[in-house]
Amino acid sequence: MAHGSAPLSVRLPAETRRAEIRQVALELAFKVGPTQVTTGMIAAQLGLSQPAIYKHFPSKGDILVEIARHLGEKIAQNTDEAKASSTDPVIRVRNLVLLHLQLVKHYPALPEFMIMRDPKGDHFALQGAIQTAMAAYRTTIQTEVKSAIQSGQFRATLAPTDATTLIIGVVQSLVLRMMVSRNLDTLTADGARLIDMQLAGFSATGDNR
Repeated sequence: MAHGSAPLSVRLPAETRRAEIRQVALELAFKVGPTQVTTGMIAAQLGLSQPAIYKHFPSKGDILVEIARHLGEKIAQNTDEAKASSTDPVIRVRNLVLLHLQLVKHYPALPEFMIMRDPKGDHFALQGAIQTAMAAYRTTIQTEVKSAIQSGQFRATLAPTDATTLIIGVVQSLVLRMMVSRNLDTLTADGARLIDMQLAGFSATGDNR
């Protein structure tokens, strides 16, 4: 029986089957790239027929749009969780980074969806939810950086936009390394150390106030 599939005699609820299809498509997208995934590949992985896939998603494009919507929701949830995680803005920034890296580790195809191009040209349908969530993510980091400056934790001369770019650069460099090496463990293994080094560089200490 294929990985993650239920016996063919079992009729799963529609939402459960849709989530199963989405998860398998995500796993395949990390292996071969989103544009190379086919409904036939998904069906074979689940031990289903292609018509069974089409009962839930009329086309592969609909599966990809559903994945993008799901990933956008997860990014937004992580952002909200980090914002509520502490009264300390520096800790919130740290959590924003680490929770996002954990999300990429759980959904390693996420970066592929962020940069993919729809052959039909409808990029927004595929990436709109992710781009909107990532824009809010960046804005939240910048807001927390400003709070850390105002509270005296980060030096007053620090430019919030530049600091945000450097913080996101930590995330992007780790994600890029993961995409090249295919080693998911580097995301969280190195993420905490590197973001701590970056945030320490912003600290208002001594002559840096």
